[in-house]
Amino acid sequence: MKGGTAHRVYSVVVFVILASLDNVAIGLVPPLYGSIGDTFGVGEGHIALATTIMFLISAVAAIGFAYAGDRTDRKPVLILGTAIWVAGTAWSGLSQGYGSFLLAQVVAAFGLGAVASVSFAVVSDLISPKRRGLVMSFWGLSQGVGTLAGTLLGGLLGHSDWREPFLVAASAGVIATVAYLFTYNVPRGDSQPELAGVEYDERIHAGDLPVILGRRTNIWLIFQGFTAQIALGSLVWLPILFRSRAEDQGYSASTAVLVGSVFATLFQLGGALSILGGLVGDRLQRRTPRGRALVAAVGVLAAVPFYLVLFFVPMTIDVPDGAGAGTVIRAVLADVFTEPTVGFCLATAVFALMLTSANSPNWFALIADVNPPEHRGTVYSLGNLVNGFGRAGGNAMVAVAFRGLAGAFPPPLNYALGLAGFQLFWVPTGVMFWLASRTVAKDMADTHSALLVAASESEHRPDGDVGGDAAVGVEGLARE
Repeated sequence: MKGGTAHRVYSVVVFVILASLDNVAIGLVPPLYGSIGDTFGVGEGHIALATTIMFLISAVAAIGFAYAGDRTDRKPVLILGTAIWVAGTAWSGLSQGYGSFLLAQVVAAFGLGAVASVSFAVVSDLISPKRRGLVMSFWGLSQGVGTLAGTLLGGLLGHSDWREPFLVAASAGVIATVAYLFTYNVPRGDSQPELAGVEYDERIHAGDLPVILGRRTNIWLIFQGFTAQIALGSLVWLPILFRSRAEDQGYSASTAVLVGSVFATLFQLGGALSILGGLVGDRLQRRTPRGRALVAAVGVLAAVPFYLVLFFVPMTIDVPDGAGAGTVIRAVLADVFTEPTVGFCLATAVFALMLTSANSPNWFALIADVNPPEHRGTVYSLGNLVNGFGRAGGNAMVAVAFRGLAGAFPPPLNYALGLAGFQLFWVPTGVMFWLASRTVAKDMADTHSALLVAASESEHRPDGDVGGDAAVGVEGLARE
């Protein structure tokens, strides 16, 4: 079964789970800012600093891990990275002081840098170009689900003991690592039509960076993440907004933490509709090489008005104060149907997140479309580095904005105003995707030609219409 259909499906599933678990580790902390801070005798801002540092270190470490993966065997690199973040996450849950907790988060972040960047390159080699948007939507969805799961896990298990979620996440990481040992060791370029029947063993070299940046589409794909992630980074404060709303309505701190986590999880369910963005991107891509980039551009721009509405609709929360987690969750779910303001907020959030989620699968697919297999992990990591700075910046700046607004607008209004303002960063993101749509055809054609040259120089000639016909244009390649 090695390399067969079942083995490939199993491998994709394991990679998707790994991608989700690293986001679980990141999503654990925000719902627990207050609880962790109380334990260590520091303010919420000190714990938020751990999240900011985590974003940055993970993004920087990803470049080194991605380069190593593009240069060497990717399997050992992934195992090493996973082992490091599991150790750091477990250490976080066992820390007895703020310094120890911060250092543990640094260790976890370093290991997390390996997971997304290296496994992205592997998954891109498992997927044929015509299905990239769809499968990458599951890839992107897994990361969103991981963040949601982390938020929910932090709220449900951590509302009484904040340490427990970290230990549970670390245990899940150990299980996933064992499952990864049995995945298919995917050859580079395995699903690329130009390389069918070819033993392709090109590796990245230190001098390839100018070549990577010479593809104009890469520039827009890398830098759009800065503004996108400022907007997304601010959304890690959603549990705090809903917790503040619950406290403003008179609920106790413990119940408010639980309510905030459940509401934040519900309101981000629209991310699950990234599958639609991937499907639409695949379909439009068969008509024009600009397809994926245009879908992403339209999606993020159209979402902005819905975000601006979302944070200002009043919500009437009706849950039993001091009740157990199960009772509170059932009450929150009932509110969706019995409290019109909650139902309207949920519908608005789902639609807004559905539109912005078109970004993720098409971004992943575009990186694979315009880059050869040996460059994909590194390009992804460069994008992830910019994403990390944007997300960390959004997380840090919105905290400053909340404090600045609190003087004139008491909670929860200061949180609503801050979050709404930061969603305007989606506008330059949409513009950069539109600019990418203008250069993608040329970059796809150049990559296509380079792969055909590599195939022609191989001992085994490629099979298949695209691989065997150097005259196939970029329109035909897009349809493949």
